[in-house]
Amino acid sequence: MKDETEFNLAREGAMSEGTTSGFRFDLREASGALGDIGTLLPLTLGMIALVGLPAQQVLAGFGLFYIATGLIYRLPIPVQPMKAIAAVALASEVSPAALALSGVLIGGVLLGLGGSGLIDRLARLVPQSVLSGLQLGLGLALGWIALGLMAEQAPIGAASLAVAAFMLRFGRHAALVTLMLGAALGLWLGVPGAAGPGAQIGLPGLPAPGDLRIALADLALPQLALTLTNAVFLTALVAGDAFGPRAAHVTPRKLCLSSGAANLLLAPLGAVPMCHGAGGVAAHHRFGARTGGAPVMLGAALLLLALLPAPLRQSALSAIPAATLGALLLIAAVELAASRRLIDARPSCRPVIAAAALGTVLANPLVGLIAGTGAEILRKLWLRHRAPQGR
Repeated sequence: MKDETEFNLAREGAMSEGTTSGFRFDLREASGALGDIGTLLPLTLGMIALVGLPAQQVLAGFGLFYIATGLIYRLPIPVQPMKAIAAVALASEVSPAALALSGVLIGGVLLGLGGSGLIDRLARLVPQSVLSGLQLGLGLALGWIALGLMAEQAPIGAASLAVAAFMLRFGRHAALVTLMLGAALGLWLGVPGAAGPGAQIGLPGLPAPGDLRIALADLALPQLALTLTNAVFLTALVAGDAFGPRAAHVTPRKLCLSSGAANLLLAPLGAVPMCHGAGGVAAHHRFGARTGGAPVMLGAALLLLALLPAPLRQSALSAIPAATLGALLLIAAVELAASRRLIDARPSCRPVIAAAALGTVLANPLVGLIAGTGAEILRKLWLRHRAPQGR
């Protein structure tokens, strides 16, 4: 009787996780789909407002890539703006043509790495301890960004975080409820919207002579290290942790191919450079998404938003305060950083994890990868040195 009860519970748990179907369309999936907009919206709205990108084309690009991602992976694999490119674009003058060219360059490299299979060989060279450190460092870095967003409107941020944590612990649809509360508080307190009007619809145009240098040196090369570590290696790793055998097809090679194809096709049409992301996997999963229905629904919503008249679209984009987005991002950052792999790590691996995490937080994932790999080499040398003494 006990065995039968345990079997039934396990079966019900599997069904609730969506293992019987690649797609589910309900409130839980919808709430989970909204879990990663704390990453998606702030960077996207910033580029629309400051770089002068057409909001319709940017949103349509995300919508199409999200729908394709849901159909390809049948899991809540995220789509995000490329963060290093977004940071440079927001801090300096970058033309839409240079931005599009950087997406094409990265798309070509990713397709080459994925199509040749070289990315899988590279992934096998990175030790698990280094990947754990990169995951911890990325979680801490995202948490710091989230705190910055929340600090802009501290009361709204605190209330949003409290509601999100309560709903995750005792209720359902945490992301959906939190966003509705944030929008209500923002309207009540008169918080100014973050969405700029953007530019008129149009193609980025041909690059100017200086755009090639900017696209390659300032945008594509710094982004490539972040894409390979976060959007490829760590995304595959975190998807496996979250979804188990269902994520067997979420491989570095396939993630390279989907990101590369999306950028080659959509960046010349006005979309911003896009990729997947480990933090997004953690966010979607933490807020309830379990199937490909979540990215399909979010993609459809973004396409609908792109088709709205400009005043309605701008009102919708600016309805959610940045502090509420920061609260969702903070929860996702904690989920990403506090992995089981980190807790179960061997004592000798912890300095490696710390070195990779510190390099990621203080600089970027490439520095974290180098620091972690150096620490791993020293760890192995130390273990070899100790081995004869232990006999």
